[in-house]
Amino acid sequence: MKIQKLLVANRGEIACRIFETCRGLGIATVAVYSDADARAKHVREADEAIHIGPSPAPESYLKVEAILAAARATGADAIHPGYGFLSENADFAEAVETAGLIWVGPSAKAIRSLGPKDEAKRIAEEAGVPVLPGYRGEGQELETLAKAAKGVGFPLLIKAVAGGGGRGIRLVSKAGELKAELESAVREAESSFGDGRVMLEKLVEQPRHIEVQVFGDAHGNVVHLYERDCSLQRRRQKVIEEAPAPGMPDEVRAAMTDAAVKLAQAVGYQGAGTVEFIVDGSKPLGVDTFWFLEMNTRLQVEHPVTEMITGQDLVAWQLLVASGEEIPLAQDEIPLMGHAIEARICAEDPADGFRPGAGLILEFGLLQPIDGETIRWDAGFETGDRVPSNYDSMIAKLIVHGEDRDAAVDLLTETLSHTQLSGVPANTGFLRRCAQSDAFRDGTHHVNWIAEQGDALTQPPAAHQHASVLAVCDIELDDSAAVTPWGIRDGFRANGAPVRKAAVAVGADVDWFDPSEHDVDPDAPLPFVTDISPRRYAVTTGGDNVLVEVPDYDADVEAVLGGDSVSAPMPGKLLAVHVKPGDTVTKGDPVAVMEAMKMEHTLPAPRDGVVESVEAAAGDQVAEGDVLVHLEAE
Repeated sequence: MKIQKLLVANRGEIACRIFETCRGLGIATVAVYSDADARAKHVREADEAIHIGPSPAPESYLKVEAILAAARATGADAIHPGYGFLSENADFAEAVETAGLIWVGPSAKAIRSLGPKDEAKRIAEEAGVPVLPGYRGEGQELETLAKAAKGVGFPLLIKAVAGGGGRGIRLVSKAGELKAELESAVREAESSFGDGRVMLEKLVEQPRHIEVQVFGDAHGNVVHLYERDCSLQRRRQKVIEEAPAPGMPDEVRAAMTDAAVKLAQAVGYQGAGTVEFIVDGSKPLGVDTFWFLEMNTRLQVEHPVTEMITGQDLVAWQLLVASGEEIPLAQDEIPLMGHAIEARICAEDPADGFRPGAGLILEFGLLQPIDGETIRWDAGFETGDRVPSNYDSMIAKLIVHGEDRDAAVDLLTETLSHTQLSGVPANTGFLRRCAQSDAFRDGTHHVNWIAEQGDALTQPPAAHQHASVLAVCDIELDDSAAVTPWGIRDGFRANGAPVRKAAVAVGADVDWFDPSEHDVDPDAPLPFVTDISPRRYAVTTGGDNVLVEVPDYDADVEAVLGGDSVSAPMPGKLLAVHVKPGDTVTKGDPVAVMEAMKMEHTLPAPRDGVVESVEAAAGDQVAEGDVLVHLEAE
């Protein structure tokens, strides 16, 4: 049965990406949207769109009945779940098929078998796939887990059984840390997945993350489309992915892809799936250095790199298989061409613990041609769109392809230098530094590498900030529009030499700059300036966003300094408050912890001082800008 009208039960870039394939196949499309996404790009790109509920995901994108009602109302005959949200929810898959609709994904039975990490590992073991030692029992009491942890040995990982996206994972270095980390993992797992069960797993201390794209159909065919390396991660979430894996010997590729296909065959898998392996990065890749991690029963965020090296459209494959047709190619017909790399563009600030940010996008896009073959841009937002605080911070993906890995890395770094995102925090400069690093270029990076590097990756170089400040000074001191002598900004005063300086503020640092006294680093990328409002500029230099303000009076200077309060940077739930009235704090001390945009965020003290009052308590829902803690005025 050929699909006529497809409803995509998702949002953002994945919905836009699916719509693109549907346009090429002549399939009509339906978008669903919450209150927060009423004017979103995916709504604009669909043939029709229907509202499904309020902004919180549990009341819209996670509400099965609302999505089924939307399909009935629009006459859709198929539903594609994208990734995240309900994509690996077996009950949803079952409900779609019960409603007489085509489900674009694996069967509910396969999802139930491979979704929970503990059950997936049992199936993998039976299929002869190597699995790491650990605890996957039903007992979830602290005493039971502590005893199991002793048997596994430290260090180990706590993992949410229903987990994904790096959530519900905690590292435990010694027995004394188990209780606190267990409570944190369970809390996050219950919040993210509605299931607080955990398992324990032996830690590979220098791990690489390599996964295999598999595809099955209803006719018993199962193939792989080679491997992807997703070892560049922060907080167990992927940052940059590539295909094929660097340094992959043919015999190891054969062993790993064979294991992945065996697992898919063991459950009669249909559709797109990804078998993930943990690899011991302290040793050369070998047939005995990888172990099964989990299987994602959906399309992955990083699927474009596989499409770039094989020349295939995996969404088109999904739609064919869901319609009952066979996989288009046999295993020996699937090519492997060149090298592809994907960077996830997120509205987040790496220099502030990767804090995500919501708000209006003032400028967004690539400043060089996108040809779809060497440079691909999968975006869920455009200039003028608003990033809501209710969902994940990823807003686009940059994918590049080269004839070899070196060429792909060069193209990625060059393109990131010409990527502009202002109005919300941006991670593009951080991505560029990762790609430029010796470890990434050599392929010696691993899952923990970003955390080990710290400020070297997350903090913008001084040269980028310096170039940004000087660009603003040049604008502020430009006399070309002056129509009277009073408009000339030379600091004129009687009996004194002209002074051409501008007062600028970056964060809490305010200073006077004379552009003639400062040289721009010739290696610093060209700054791109966005005029936010009078005397406020967002400058993008080498992918790094710098907010430069031009204070006019002393009060303006005070406004850009640390201030006397700690406020919620976005709507969310307050998880903990670490201070009480009378406590002395030092600038940067953790004051409170809140949950927003699917992550936990620690809020620091803005300056040294004494706590005057605490305005909120753990468990409170807070709005953006709500004051949580006051410091005594200086």
